[in-house]
Parts: sequence; structure tokens; C-alpha cells
Amino acid sequence: MTPLEEVFPVIMRMLVTAGPTREHIDPVRFISNRSTGKMGFAIAQYAAARGHAVTLIAGPVALATPPGVQRVDVVSACDMLAAVEKYLSTCDALVMCAAVADWRPRQVSAGKLKKRNMSPVLELEANPDILKTIRDRKNGRIFVGFAAETGDPRPEGRRKLAEKGLDLLVANDVAQPDAGFAVDTNRVTLLTADGEENALPLLSKLEVAEQIVAWMERTTRRAVPT
Repeated sequence: MTPLEEVFPVIMRMLVTAGPTREHIDPVRFISNRSTGKMGFAIAQYAAARGHAVTLIAGPVALATPPGVQRVDVVSACDMLAAVEKYLSTCDALVMCAAVADWRPRQVSAGKLKKRNMSPVLELEANPDILKTIRDRKNGRIFVGFAAETGDPRPEGRRKLAEKGLDLLVANDVAQPDAGFAVDTNRVTLLTADGEENALPLLSKLEVAEQIVAWMERTTRRAVPT
């Protein structure tokens, strides 16, 4: 990126998702995951500081809204899909950083289930895959996805990159204590649709956000007629 590009980026309208989803069993219990939203919030924070217009769709997290960011709070995967569908037409780029639950209980009780009456077997059904659901509505937008794996994340990252029609896939090994959930650092590999691969060193999540947003700015700038 040239000095002028650093000062005057092409301004994007960005839609960022972050955090986990909760899939309720009853008003007290739910299925979820270890995501804290830190990576997605860092992307929203850095992008807004660069002057981009950012809408942040956040699952249940204990994080403050970054300055200049419009925040939309959701709970379940279906809630998040509805919010993404609502705001997709207003954005130039989607960064799908949220750790969306793959499954939800088939039945949700309106009242707290008593332990003595609960079955030891919980019947589940699949949640919608948000990126696959909206793939046909990409319409020239930049789509960025994430793959949180254990072990080498690149093979699964490449599969997701192709299957979901992404431009960039950010892959990391969450089994590493300094690059997984609930920490302020991350070690990721950036995989692009045109076959590029960039393994970044251990960085703060804000520094990782800088790398992701810079890639998006370069990609957008190449697409703007000169």
C-alpha cells in the first residue's frame, strides 16, 4: 500500500459479524461455543478508525461497541442470518467472523426443564449456513470468511473458501493457547480465491485486523476504475 493509499483508502461500507450464537434448550440452558468476539470487534474497530462505515452484528459478548460502529445484537444463528440478510444490500463487503453454532435443539421449552424430567438425549437439527445461504447474493461484494480449526487449518480453509464463494479465508489453529479464543493475540493464514497464501506471525488481534482490512482495501482499489 502506498503512503497516499494509507491516508486516503477507498471507503467501504462493511458488514462484520462477531462472537458466538446461543441456541436455547430452555430459558436457562443453551448450546454455544468459546468465541468471545474479540477478533470480529477488532476488525470493526480498525475498519471504523480507517474511515469505513461499519455495521457490526454481534452475538452475546461482553465487549463495548467500538467508536463509530453501528451495532446490532443478536442471539441465535437464525437471528444472525436474518440480520445479515437485512443489512447485506447496504454493504460493499461482508466479514463473517462470527462462530455460528452448527446445530440447535429441535425443540425449545418455554419454561425451565426440570432435571428429573429431562431426557439424557438431546435431539438436534442443523442451523442454516449463513455464507452458503447468501452466496448467490454476493453481486460483486467482497466476502471474507474464517476457519477456526485444530491442527493445520489450511485444507479445511481451502475447502470452505471454494464451497462458500469467498474472496478471502482467514484460517487459524485454535488449539494454540496464544491464537484461539479469549486471548488478545492470533496467528492466522490468509488464503485467497486466486491461490495466494500468507502465513502471518503471532500478532495482536488488532494487528491481524489491520492486515485483513488492508487486503480488502487493496482489492477494492483494484476494482475501482481509474
